[in-house]
Amino acid sequence: MSEPIILVHGGAWAIPDDACQAHQQGVEMAADAGWHALAKGASSLQAVEEAVAVLEDNDTFDSGRGAFLNRDGRVQLDALIMDGATLKAGGVGCVERLRNPVRAARVVLEKSPHIYFVAEGAERFASEHGIPLIDNSELVLPREVERWKNAAEQRYLSVPAEFAGGLAELEADDQSPQFDSHDTVGAVALDAKGNIAAATSTGGTLNKAPGRVGDSSLIGCGCYADNESAAASTTGWGEPMMKLVFAKWAADRVSPDMPPELVAPASIEYLHRRLNGHGGIILLDRRGRIGMAHNTPRMAWAWRNNAQHKSGVRYPG
Repeated sequence: MSEPIILVHGGAWAIPDDACQAHQQGVEMAADAGWHALAKGASSLQAVEEAVAVLEDNDTFDSGRGAFLNRDGRVQLDALIMDGATLKAGGVGCVERLRNPVRAARVVLEKSPHIYFVAEGAERFASEHGIPLIDNSELVLPREVERWKNAAEQRYLSVPAEFAGGLAELEADDQSPQFDSHDTVGAVALDAKGNIAAATSTGGTLNKAPGRVGDSSLIGCGCYADNESAAASTTGWGEPMMKLVFAKWAADRVSPDMPPELVAPASIEYLHRRLNGHGGIILLDRRGRIGMAHNTPRMAWAWRNNAQHKSGVRYPG
């Protein structure tokens, strides 16, 4: 029997001082939800689903209600969930009528021979399996409408200036929390049977092109789980992570002699060195060893096991 543990993140970016409390409370609530599932004997897969669903329901984060708007002024959501015991995974991308994309991703994992559904096809599959559809307006907050209008006025392209070929209006070193924000959420867990799982969910980047899918819902990029290595969930600028298949790259480096606490910062260093990428990562292996790192000003995180419950908005190092 293993000692269950859950670790969650609520985004890595320049979280403003006045938003830190909401972020910390949000990840604590998510860790509690995942932990309560584990304490009742649930699988790690169920635990990460429950934790991420709590974050999707919390409009502090960019992963459900209150997510960023795309160029058309609509919310489009992506999510992935993966079981480390079987390597089964389920993902949805560009969905507009699902309150909790992670629950739809779980249905894909359980009920489909396929791994990934997008847009209307994903919504249809979810509806056919009992998940209610909602109007996209239920996911839109006035706060995000104002943020979207400001982005449109400044011709913000949802791309850091260093990746935009000089077309973006922002300077490459701009750290404005209004634009340089990534509240992608995720969770990794270990259950009593010694199995690990991971889930990641996001609304993507502000003013993104309609149909754009980032790393979060792509297997091995923003999310990965394998009992033989580790479970990983990432947050940050997605395109560099996709190029490096970043979540799997990090998970594969976890071994008995290379714990997650060392692999996580090494992975972030690699992301930055190779592609000037910015973001964060959480890692967990079957021994219950955890690791987290980021190269952004702050990352919201929380973890819980039977003996401890910790959280913060900075890496505890």
